[in-house]
Amino acid sequence: MKLLVDSGSTKADWIAIDDSGKVLFTTQTLGLNPEVLDKEEIINRLEDKFDISHNKDKAAHLFFYGAGCGTDRMKNFLSEVFQNYFKNAVIVVHEDTFAAVYATTPKDEEAIVCILGTGSNCSYFDGKVLHQKVQSLGYIAMDDGSGNRFGRHLLRKYYFNSMPEDLAKEFQEEYNVDADYIKHNLYKEANPNAYLATLAKFIIKHKEHPYCKKIIKNELKKFTKNYIMQYENCKEVPVHFIGSIAFYLKDELSEILNKYDIKIGNVLRRPIDGLIAYHVLNK
Repeated sequence: MKLLVDSGSTKADWIAIDDSGKVLFTTQTLGLNPEVLDKEEIINRLEDKFDISHNKDKAAHLFFYGAGCGTDRMKNFLSEVFQNYFKNAVIVVHEDTFAAVYATTPKDEEAIVCILGTGSNCSYFDGKVLHQKVQSLGYIAMDDGSGNRFGRHLLRKYYFNSMPEDLAKEFQEEYNVDADYIKHNLYKEANPNAYLATLAKFIIKHKEHPYCKKIIKNELKKFTKNYIMQYENCKEVPVHFIGSIAFYLKDELSEILNKYDIKIGNVLRRPIDGLIAYHVLNK
């Protein structure tokens, strides 16, 4: 049995397949980002799902693609946690960009592949090897265009009284805007970036509002300039996207990229289905 996992900071999609690619079970856990979780919390999230805990000794391979796995230190940490839990499995940990590449890019083709979900990332795939020019420093310092960045904008604008009255009224009706509640989620709970990203639904819901439209435009411009345009050939190869922010803001993304003569490619909400095909072909 192979376990394929696509994990962001908010949630992780799990699929178990046999050698022929037949799906044995699917499930979902909370996100397993090693940058923001300790060993105990990771194990708790695995134990919370019966399908995973019940089948952990049956797994022969675990292929994990996750946010926060961009450094050797984090890969090694997570590999050790998984090896202790899935004792009979060969463990392979990649950063989430690899899942995005395998799901969006035809075999041996070049592309720039981006993630725009709870966090953000961007890499160039030359058909064989993944190249990354921007090393992520995490959600506080980076993540342009991401869900957590949009959430941060909304909280700041609400608390600085710069949000239009109609939006501010609806925002406080939809979300708990009590300062103590917000600070608890930001500084006491696991995954503060995932908490911030939950607020991004508001800006997507109101994306036609001039105020929200401006925030969206500015963030997507920053992502394009700071990430995509790091690659000299960005106007020569397709630019693929994975993630809920890219999926729900596809039109806005296309508009920004067109202004820079950059060709938008495939845009998928999640890569897990593409991973099945990849692992069956490369078993």
